[in-house]
Amino acid sequence: MTGISPSNPPQSPVHEAAEAATNTAPVEVDTRPVNDSDSTLSSEISTYTASLTSSVLNYPTEFGRQYHAYNADSYNFPNDEAERERLDLTHLLITKGIGNRLFLAPVDLNRSARVLDIGTGTGIWAICVGEEYPSAEIIGNDLSAIQPTWVPPNVKFEVDDVEQPWVHDKFDYIFSRYMSTSILDWPKLVENVFEHLRPSGWAEFQDFDLLYYSEDGSITDDHHLLKWMKLFIDTARTKLNREPCPGPRLEGWIRHAGFTNVVHRKFRLPLGSWPKDPQLKDIGMCNIAQLLEGLEAFSLKIFCGVLGMPMDEVLVMLAQIRQELYARKYHALFDL
Repeated sequence: MTGISPSNPPQSPVHEAAEAATNTAPVEVDTRPVNDSDSTLSSEISTYTASLTSSVLNYPTEFGRQYHAYNADSYNFPNDEAERERLDLTHLLITKGIGNRLFLAPVDLNRSARVLDIGTGTGIWAICVGEEYPSAEIIGNDLSAIQPTWVPPNVKFEVDDVEQPWVHDKFDYIFSRYMSTSILDWPKLVENVFEHLRPSGWAEFQDFDLLYYSEDGSITDDHHLLKWMKLFIDTARTKLNREPCPGPRLEGWIRHAGFTNVVHRKFRLPLGSWPKDPQLKDIGMCNIAQLLEGLEAFSLKIFCGVLGMPMDEVLVMLAQIRQELYARKYHALFDL
């Protein structure tokens, strides 16, 4: 994840809640006994997601899911209610992962700042920022109008493709998050962000390296989760020409665009309740909940529509992944 500015304002402080995710020491495994049954993990996730729900605020149908209509080839994942719920879970995953913060850039939004949220999705980030900073003007754009109707008066949403020519005036702060597998030309996007910032403005990019790994060797190429993710990454790159793991490359694109005062940070996001640290355990539960909710959303159009795999074969693969996750076979992470 990278935050940058064309000027040189003071750096944002490091918050204690994010230290567990950024600490380079291996994540300690919680060795207390757990019940490995499917129903136990399902119950844990159900309880977890139910507690989160209270704290947050004519499309084509393929493979039993609803997808974008506007520039449909630009985004290969659903926009239906199930996917919106998963996107809100992902919002919580990322905000928890960076220390229970909406952003890290040291930008002052208490004044009348203009803010652009690229690929706003359900609009949850824009709404939260609009509520916290009522004097700021927040614009969120996305390919689908799936955002709520009732939003703070300083927040508005637009249906737009961020890779098309920009018509906006300049902004004080431009925020981009979770655009993995969505962008054809990342360098051009970063250049557009640079060109549409006011002097002393800030931009912040929060994105993933989706390849799962373990620090103790517990996940291997023999596991279905890693096989699935490697196939997903390869298909996105070779068939869609879209980068599924932009996180590690952001700093290079950003420096090349001309930004100064570049700050690059990496946060570890565990998958499941295996960490001993309570904050990382909470992040891990949020992560596994959004993954289990999103397995079909991530897979059907990519594997069936692009690769031509039979749906039955894909569903069997996803069932094998679920079985591994319920059995808690590994201590997997990926990076933000």
